[in-house]
Parts: sequence; C-alpha cells; structure tokens
Amino acid sequence: MNQTHFPFWPKRVPKELIYPQTPLFEFLETSANRYPDHPAIIYYGRKIKYSELWDSCLRLSGVLAGMGVKKGDRVAIYMQNCPHFAISYLGGMRANGVVVPLNPMLVDNELRTLLTDCGAKVVITTTELYPRISGICAELGVENVIVGSLTDYVPDDPELPVPDFMASIPTSIEGALNWLEALASAPEPPPVEVGPEDLCLLPYTAGSTGIPKGCMHTHRSVTSNVMGGIYWANGAPGLTVLAALPFFHVTGMIHSFLAPIAMGGTSIYLTRWDRTAALDAIEKYKVVLWANITTMLIDLLAAPDINERDISSLGFVGGGGAPLPQAVGEKFNKMTGLQFAEGYGMTETISQTHWNPPDNPKLGSVGIPVFGVDARIVDVITLKELPQGEQGEIVVNGPQILKGYWNKPDADKDAFMEIDGKQFLRTGDIGRVDEEGYFYIMDRVKRMINAAGFKVWPADVEATLYRHPAVLEACVIGIPDDERVETVKAIIVLNKDQVGKVTDKDIIAWSKEQMSAYKYPRFVEFVEALPKSGAGKILWRQLQEDEREKLKK
Repeated sequence: MNQTHFPFWPKRVPKELIYPQTPLFEFLETSANRYPDHPAIIYYGRKIKYSELWDSCLRLSGVLAGMGVKKGDRVAIYMQNCPHFAISYLGGMRANGVVVPLNPMLVDNELRTLLTDCGAKVVITTTELYPRISGICAELGVENVIVGSLTDYVPDDPELPVPDFMASIPTSIEGALNWLEALASAPEPPPVEVGPEDLCLLPYTAGSTGIPKGCMHTHRSVTSNVMGGIYWANGAPGLTVLAALPFFHVTGMIHSFLAPIAMGGTSIYLTRWDRTAALDAIEKYKVVLWANITTMLIDLLAAPDINERDISSLGFVGGGGAPLPQAVGEKFNKMTGLQFAEGYGMTETISQTHWNPPDNPKLGSVGIPVFGVDARIVDVITLKELPQGEQGEIVVNGPQILKGYWNKPDADKDAFMEIDGKQFLRTGDIGRVDEEGYFYIMDRVKRMINAAGFKVWPADVEATLYRHPAVLEACVIGIPDDERVETVKAIIVLNKDQVGKVTDKDIIAWSKEQMSAYKYPRFVEFVEALPKSGAGKILWRQLQEDEREKLKK
C-alpha cells in the first residue's frame, strides 16, 4: 500500500479504524439508549426523538415479520427523503431483511426491471408515488405494499418552506395498507438473526451495458463507511447535519442519514432540494456538517440574498458527484473560510474510498484513500500497476467493497482483479496520483455520462429510444453543461415515413415519460445516417468528438 498521503492525513485521526461487530441498526438502538430525548430528525420543524425513531423501527420490523419477511428477504423502499425512509431502512434490517432503496425518479419499465431482479417481498412507498408502482406490484405478485404520506410527519406550523407539491398529495390510499395504522397496531419485533457478515443492503447501479446491477453490501461493509464518514468529518454527538442529498443514493445514505444517527446528531431532512429551505435550515438549526453534490453548493451560493445569510455555523462541507469549479471553491472559501472537501466513491463501495483531508484539501483532486483503503493505478489493457503520475484505471481494496453483484456472477469476474494476492475492485475510472498521494479523476474507461452526479449509460437511453415508433437508429452522447457537468444528447435517424412529421420536442417529451428526470435527452438532433465501423457498429466516440469540436467554435 502506498503511504505517500499519510503526511496529509487529517489531524487527530487514526489511520486505521476498528468497527463494531454488530448489525447496522444497532447504531440507532445505541443512540436511542444514550440520547433518548435528543432529536434524531427535524422534518420541516417536526422533531422526532431518538426514542421515538427506534420505537417506530421496532414496530415496523414487527409489521414486516408479520408479512412473512425472514432473514435475507428483500424489502424495497420507493420514496423521497422523509422520516418514513429512515424507519423503513433500519426497520427493514431489524426485521432481518435486505433493504433495496429505489430511486424515486424511476418510471415504469425501470421499476419493473429492478423489482423483478431483486424479488422484493414487500414494497414501502408514499402516496404520491403509489400510482406509479402499484400496478407493477400487482403484475409481479408483490402483495404486501405499505403506503405512507409525506404529510404524516409535517407539523401544522412548519419551520421551513415545505415543497409546494406536498400541499396536494393524498394523506392515504383507499384499500392500501396505511403506514400510521400499520405502526399503531404492530406485533412484537422478531428475534435478531443477522450479524455483521450478513447481507443487508442491495442498492442498484448501472453496468457498462446499462443493465442495472444490485450491489451486495453487508452490515460490515456499510458500517465501515458510516464510521469512516464520522471520524473524517470530525463528527460528534449533538451536531446538526443538513440532509438534502437523496437517501437512496449512497452519498446521502451514508453521510446525511446513517452517520448522524450513529454519532447521535440531528439531521434536518429536506424532501427536495430547495436553496431557500437549505439556507433557512443552516441559519435556524446552526447546521455544522453538510455533504452535498457540487451542483447544490453552486445553487446555494447563487442565491440573491446569500451575502445577507448567516452560514457561519458550517464547519465541514464536502461531497462530490462532479468536479467543483475553481471560482466556486474560491467564493465559498472567501465567504466561510472553509475549503470544499471533494471525495470519490461508487455504489459498489457504498460511498467514499477517497476524500480530501479537511486540513489539507486540494481543489480539483478527489483526495486521498480513506481508512483501510488501498488504491492503485493500473494499465487499462495489461492491468499492470503503473508508477506515480501515469494515467490508468483506478482499482481499490478496502472494507467498504461490495461482496458481489446480485444474480450476476459474470459481472463479478469482470469487476475484480488481483494484485499481489489481494483482490481489487476495478472502478472503470481513469485517474492519476500525484507525488503526495492525492488522486485525480481524468476520464472514464466505460461509456458513461455524468449528469449532475448521476450515472447515465447511453446504451440504457438508446434502448428506450428504440421503442419509439419513429426511431430507426439512435446514438446517445454526453455534451458539456455548465450546471450539470454533462447533459444527454440523442442523435437520431428517423424512419423514412416519419421524416418531417416528428420534431425534436416530440422525442424529448416522449422520453420524459419513459425515463428518469436525470436520464432523458435534453437535446435531439436528426441525421440521415450514423457513422459506422466496418463491422456495422455505430461510432459513438466519433460523434461525441465531433460534437465537442462544434462546441469549441
């Protein structure tokens, strides 16, 4: 393991951690015993104490056990940020189940694919999303669906701006099992049958072909990054955290949801990003820690009243998803005295493998390997380790690495490699490491678009576009975007009888109904033919390079 980064290690922090040999949900149980009356969650002003949160998790575990959930059964969570998510997540694990967090932006075909693959026994959702998933559950034979309402925990006099859409959502669904009623009449929780090595979490990522893959994480692998996140950011009991990142995504899951619970802090939940609500929360609740994606920070600093706002309570702000522009980093530093700490990780590593030291960050770098992580650079073709300074694929070994992909042994073979008898995960990212051990992301091995921190696989978008009756051929590329890093463009050959009848706006509108919000193409260009190789493969790289050349002019 290279140790050139050790001189820049965070002050007062050990270079190795030991981890609790307990199930993940015991973090909440312990905090409830230690700080029963301290608020674990503040949801638009509604304070949920640790004792109340743990009691709700125990109740839900009893409900799930009564539905037949046993050790290893999958419990899918399909919702936005809200107290229901925290209770469903930890309650599902307390029922000895495996939690499957689903992106609330997923639409019919995407939901069907993931629910089929994971074989969920129970789905927990909220009223505004229920119409999207209920038919799929019926089709797949998922009989157990629990439905809450985002309004269940909103106070009568909110202390933060509540998203406008929540004013018109149903409080319940007729004929569906109601969340509050289920918890009120819950049976006793089942005995604990899981330990640190048992599977507990199945978050989905996209593979290089666009086929979703479930990442198999254990209580131990998730625990390692929860603990690592706390100590890297100098977390402590009582600290307040702004929880604006989506919880289904590993960064928000670890740093905005789980780490605060493990350290006895208070998370201020925002169901959707709103810079006014975020600024109000920072001021009112004296937020200290805020993990985010760079687009959130850019938006916050662009608020018209930012110079009149008191954000002096912030002590650690960091994240990733996209490089932070230097000008933004400098503006943030001038305003707060803080330096944004960029990090790097994947769904396969349940968030961070690299992070900038709070005392010694480098703008433009994703930081140094964190606790127990051995990260190296290898040649993309030969897989031989490369010396410092040379570009190659980043490979990582550490306690947070997934055990494998759900039902995809062939994918496991492609994902892992050995160096000196040690197993490493191939990240698919091209990077380099400098003389001080800081890593930099240079490019992608695989064909992927980074849309505001979300991974978009062109093959996935193309597969959907080909379902449109007017589309003969399609090629999807990423084009630079000042706000989203990259955005999606589709280059399409229409069927001859559709030329002149279908517009780019028609394709975009249709795509919005078929794909997640971050995924559908924002730009569509019609061409007579796509460039192809001698073997008939569409030359997507040529199209992408041509597009970028056009943008330079």
